[in-house]
Amino acid sequence: MDRPTPAEYQPQLRPWGHTWRLVLCLGISATVWLPVVEGQVDRSWWWVALDVGLGLVAFVLVCKRRRHPVPVAVALAVLAGVSGGAAGPAVLAAVSLATRRRWREIVPVGVLSYGTALLFSVVNPGVDRDPFWLTLSANLVATVGIFGWGMYLGSRRELIWTLQSRAERAEAEQELRTSQARSTERSRIAREMHDVLAHRISQISLHAGALAFRDGLSAGEVRENAAVIQQKAHEALNDLRDVLGVLREPAGGDTFSPQPTYADLPQLVADARENGLNVELRDDLRGHHRDLPDPVGRAVYRIVQEGLTNAHKHAPGAAVHIRLSGGPDEGLRLHLDNPLGFGSGTPGAGLGLVGLSERAALLGGRLEHRRERDSFVLDTWIPWAA
Repeated sequence: MDRPTPAEYQPQLRPWGHTWRLVLCLGISATVWLPVVEGQVDRSWWWVALDVGLGLVAFVLVCKRRRHPVPVAVALAVLAGVSGGAAGPAVLAAVSLATRRRWREIVPVGVLSYGTALLFSVVNPGVDRDPFWLTLSANLVATVGIFGWGMYLGSRRELIWTLQSRAERAEAEQELRTSQARSTERSRIAREMHDVLAHRISQISLHAGALAFRDGLSAGEVRENAAVIQQKAHEALNDLRDVLGVLREPAGGDTFSPQPTYADLPQLVADARENGLNVELRDDLRGHHRDLPDPVGRAVYRIVQEGLTNAHKHAPGAAVHIRLSGGPDEGLRLHLDNPLGFGSGTPGAGLGLVGLSERAALLGGRLEHRRERDSFVLDTWIPWAA
């Protein structure tokens, strides 16, 4: 259902809202009719019966004022020109019409109401004959007051409608932002887990390859390597379970373990060395590492992890050189290189480097990968306060 425009907006009335309006109409009708009822009785009881009958008709018609505002306001204004009992419903219909704040409706109905008010003063036998100028002035003030009050109510309703619309729109936008933030966070965590999972699988491939190509291993050495493969496979399975949990959870990230940062980099290098890589780490951050923001440290960790994973796959046993440099003023620089190899590790789709380039770009930095002679090089720059 389309939302009403401000000019057509009407509040949803509760039962007591209808009741007090009808009571107010009765009060206005009584105020207008009671002073003239004695004169009507003196003239004829038919005047009383006519006034009461038209008043009842007016109270029925006023209930239709919201569906047919102009016809009902016109009809009640005409009835009020003869019946004092119709005065209350006529006032209510006029106020309701004025809340729409449409001058093409207000002006003709207002003129008609003013004219019928004068007609009531002239034709009704019970009305005291005041000076004509006083009757004109009193009816003019009353008519202007009635329609002015209606326009004020319409303006107030429009303000309420506008505030409600803004509140609903703000709430919808907030829900959209929250949904987008959740989706972004889930995507980020999934990328994090992709990097971890690729690293685990490369380790499994490395140890499995060692078992396949090394001859003369004792039973103990085979069991030891098999245990390592089992452990890495278990870790990869847990990582995969984390990825699936993140993607299935609406809130995202509640089941995911804390993410590594720059402080975990030495352990990553140590694990790589245990797995047979010759890794040289040179850290020239000059003591600024304590001030390194977590997002930058996490990006550095993932880039080094991807570089080590690629070295495991394509150049097993090769020397990997890692150098960190920079500071708060110049940003962080990461250089990683290793000789090109002919490893038979698990093939990849090349998406890891794409994801790392995107990660660096989101932090305002850049990542370049290239071949220089017989080496593969990763060069990264990330602003310190990313």
